[in-house]
Amino acid sequence: MQPNVTELLNEWSRGNQAALEQLMPLVYAQLHKMARHQMRGQNPGHTLQTTALIHEAWLRMAGDSEKHWNSRVHFYGVAAKAMRHVLVDYARARHAAKRGGAVPSVSLEEGIIVSDERLTGLIMLDEALTRLGQLHARQARVVELRFFAGFTIEEIANLLNVSAETVMLDWRAAKAWLHKELGRRDA
Repeated sequence: MQPNVTELLNEWSRGNQAALEQLMPLVYAQLHKMARHQMRGQNPGHTLQTTALIHEAWLRMAGDSEKHWNSRVHFYGVAAKAMRHVLVDYARARHAAKRGGAVPSVSLEEGIIVSDERLTGLIMLDEALTRLGQLHARQARVVELRFFAGFTIEEIANLLNVSAETVMLDWRAAKAWLHKELGRRDA
């Protein structure tokens, strides 16, 4: 019988490294799917492999001494957010370099090629999504799981334990709010 992901996450949170070794094969395929979805959003010609994004996000999650996973939903949400932050940190570092600022070390420097417009857009989207999360946490989570992790509406509904219709309403409302918010920032 295969161990329960949530149980393994709880064991890992309590410091059980054996649980981590059992967990990784169970979640890796989904993490790879999420990273592949992220990398599809990058400009053609980038050379970064999805595994680099997975590993960087995994290191951030594993390095969090306060990690406590409520469920596999929570874990995948944190993973999506970690991937988002890896890409945003990279974008900010690239932006700082173009303006002559100090560039913090970002391990994804392995060759990702992203246009200035995409970097700026990613930073603006991250800021807007953070604001949306303060107003409507579930809508922000739907965006993270749909846009950043590549989950389908049905998968998100199962993960969040709501109906597919609720997810669609949240998705539409969040897209409209983000479009309005990002349009205001461009003006």
